[in-house]
Amino acid sequence: MPIWSSLTLERVGRVEHRRRLAMKRALITGITGQDGAYLSKLLRDHGYEIYGTHRPDSGTGTARLRELGTERDVRLLPLDLRDDAGVRAVIALAQPAEVYHLASQSSVAASFEQPLLTADLNALGTLRLLEALRTLAPAARLFHASSSEIFGRGPRPAQDENTPPHPRSPYAVAKLFAHWSTINYRETYGLFACCGLLFNHESPLRGMQFVTRKICDGVARIRLGLANELRLGNLDARRDWGFAGDYVRAMWLMLQQETADDYVVASGTSHSVRDFVAAAFGHVGLAWEDYVRQDPTLLRPAEADSQVGDSSKARRVLGWRPTVSFEQLVGLMVDAELARLRSAESSRAQTARTT
Repeated sequence: MPIWSSLTLERVGRVEHRRRLAMKRALITGITGQDGAYLSKLLRDHGYEIYGTHRPDSGTGTARLRELGTERDVRLLPLDLRDDAGVRAVIALAQPAEVYHLASQSSVAASFEQPLLTADLNALGTLRLLEALRTLAPAARLFHASSSEIFGRGPRPAQDENTPPHPRSPYAVAKLFAHWSTINYRETYGLFACCGLLFNHESPLRGMQFVTRKICDGVARIRLGLANELRLGNLDARRDWGFAGDYVRAMWLMLQQETADDYVVASGTSHSVRDFVAAAFGHVGLAWEDYVRQDPTLLRPAEADSQVGDSSKARRVLGWRPTVSFEQLVGLMVDAELARLRSAESSRAQTARTT
């Protein structure tokens, strides 16, 4: 059954118009993810009323919101992007001035195993949202989270807004569809719709399915004597890594401009997975070669081998700059994993003493 099947748009609309507040209202799809949590904190600090959507069957709770202290500042709404009526009901209910579309099937690796689900959520889900905005909230400003993965094997040494796409995964193909759909609705219907071509951005809130979090967790376990090896796939893949807290600031800045446009958001420096591994092990005083084992079963069928973003436009127009370096980011993530594991061990020890 659709989540919102018991609601009618007319009744929802009447109720919300009566209770609308003067403060600016934002809707964040996928608010329980890494970016959604950091964005909720930024918007709360700017005085927004915040609505956020989550998939009830995703298994993602509100731990990230709790960790950043915003759980009580957000009105959570269930939403499956495959449900057209549900998408429309959420827009009618929230009546947002700004929409930050972050929800997606976010794992490149998983997209090879679930290409149809990835396309339905990432591509068609975005199209459903665009249609709902066009018909129900045409004055709302939209940020769409595009991805550097659409560039794939781009021909330029650094990818900018004009780099031709060459997607190398079902995830990237779906994101490319969503990217151009957003541009089409801006050009065809006049929606204030921006695409942020986001290069890889990490934090202690990153999901364990991402290699950066896997590396930092593995390093912390080895450092504490809880593991003796870390198995990884392609160590030569290169990415442009930044801090998620910096990147959500760029999202917000895009919607504060007079004109909607698209921007690359990136640090401008490229590092290999091997570089990330070396920095993470080096942070705890260990030599990575003693612990890392390459596992061919972890290789992807196709890989965007090297990526680095040219964010000159965002820096010039938005005044945006990253504030956290690659080395600082790695250290921040490793320290967070060490703290989590030590806290868990302390809790287990406390439980053992009291039983």
